[in-house]
Amino acid sequence: MFGITLLMPVTSFSAETQRPPNIVLIFADDLGWNDVGYNDEGDFIETPHLDKLAEEGMVFTRAYAGMGNCVPSRACLLSGKYSPRHDVYAVGSTDRGPKPQMRLLPIPNVNGLKGTYVTFADELKAAGYATGIFGKWHFADNPKELGFDVAPEAFHQKGEGKEDPKGIFSMTHAACAFMEKHKDKPFLLYVPHHAIHVPLQARKETLKRFEAKKPDARGRSALYAASTYDMDEGVGQLLRKLKELGLEQNTMVVFTSDNGATQQSSQEPLRGSKGGYYEGGIREPMIVRWPGVVKAGSSCDVPVINIDLFPTFLGAAQKKTAEPLDGENLKPLLTGSGPLQRQSIFWHFPGYIDNPVNRGREVDVRAGFRSRPVSVIHKGEWKLHLFHEEWQLDGGREKLATNHAVELYHLAKDPGEREDLCQSQPQKRDELLDELLDWLKGTKAKIPSVPNPAYHHETKPQAKGKKSKSRKTE
Repeated sequence: MFGITLLMPVTSFSAETQRPPNIVLIFADDLGWNDVGYNDEGDFIETPHLDKLAEEGMVFTRAYAGMGNCVPSRACLLSGKYSPRHDVYAVGSTDRGPKPQMRLLPIPNVNGLKGTYVTFADELKAAGYATGIFGKWHFADNPKELGFDVAPEAFHQKGEGKEDPKGIFSMTHAACAFMEKHKDKPFLLYVPHHAIHVPLQARKETLKRFEAKKPDARGRSALYAASTYDMDEGVGQLLRKLKELGLEQNTMVVFTSDNGATQQSSQEPLRGSKGGYYEGGIREPMIVRWPGVVKAGSSCDVPVINIDLFPTFLGAAQKKTAEPLDGENLKPLLTGSGPLQRQSIFWHFPGYIDNPVNRGREVDVRAGFRSRPVSVIHKGEWKLHLFHEEWQLDGGREKLATNHAVELYHLAKDPGEREDLCQSQPQKRDELLDELLDWLKGTKAKIPSVPNPAYHHETKPQAKGKKSKSRKTE
C-alpha cells in the first residue's frame, strides 16, 4: 500500500557511531505542495537548490502540516503534539467570519505555547546542542523560553529593504554565522522563512527573470515565482555553508512548509488551499537529507505529519524524553528498516476561518468561510472529514444519510477529494468515524456544541470569493 523507494541499497546507520548530528530545519511559509520544482509539472517555478536537495535525500510525497494555518501548525511542530493538546487552532482567533453564518460558538484559541510546553529545542538543548532560530517566530511567547539560546528579534519581522524584502538573506547570513560559531559541537538550527507569505516580494533582478517567461499554466504570477526563487536561494546559501564548514556529512537537513498555498497558486489536483483541511491546505513538500543514513534519490509515500519531527530529532540525537509525544520517530522510513507503528494521523479545528477557498465545501463558500469546525482522520488510502455543525445540530450519526456531517475519500484513486464515498462505503466510513471519535475523546478535544444565538439562517450568504474585513491571509 505505502512504501519507500530507494535508488541504492540501505547501508548501516553510520551516524550512530559519530558525534550526534547537527539538525537544520528549514521551514517555508505558505509554500504549496505544487510550488517546488521537483513537484511542479511545468517549468515556471524554479527551485534548483531544493531540487538538488531532493536528489540528495528522501522526498516524502505525502507529508502533512500539523494544522492548516501558520501559528497552530508551528505549535504542533515545536511541541510534537496534536492541536487538542495545546489549543492553538488559529492565528489570533477562531471566531473569524460573518457571525450570523456561524451555527456554533467556536472553541476559544490560545495564542502560543506560553512557555509551558517542552519543545524539541528544549530537549536538544538539554542534550548539549546549541540551539538557534533565525526567521519567523509568530508566537506571543519568547523563543528563549521555549529552548532557543540564540533568537535575534531582528529576524522575527519580515522586510529588510528593496534588496532583501523578505529578510531571506539577512537571516540566512546570521544563520550561517551561527553554524560557523558552533561548528565544533552539535547544533540545532531552525530557519523559518517569511517567504512566500503575502505580501509577495522579491529582488528586482529575480522578478525580471520571471517576467521574461511565458505565463504560468497554473496562473501563478511572476512575483509569486520570484519570491519562491529567492527563498530557494536562501536554502542554497545554507547548504553551501554547511559544505564549506565540513559539516555536510553529519547534518540532518529537513525542508518543509507550515501549511498549504494561498489561492494565488492552484494546487490542483489537490482540493482547497491554506486554512482548510482538504489536501491543498495541509499537504506539503518535505525533504530529509542525512548522508550515511538516508540514501540519495529515495522517496517515501507513507503519510507523515510535522509532529513526527520532534521524536525524529530526538532519535537522531539519541536523546530519550519523558515528554509524551503524538508524533513518531521516522527513523524506520529514513533507513528503510521497516514501517511506522501508527496507522492514522489526525487534525482538529473547532472554529471558523473566513475567506472561502476554491473548491471548498459549497456550504462554506456560500457563507464566506475557508473552514468551519471540523475534525479529520487519514488512515491508509482513506480520509474522512467530520463537520461538527451538522454532526451536533442535524442529527449526528442517525442522520448521516441526509445531514452531510461526514465526507469520505479514497485518496489513491481520488487525490482531489472530488467523489464523496460516505454513502457508498458505509463500513469504511463507520470504521474511520469510530476511530476519529475515539481519538477526540482520548485527546480530550474541545468540541463546539453550543448553538450560536447570533446565527440567522435567513441571512444572505456572503458572495463567493468576497473577503470579510478580518485577516485576509492568516
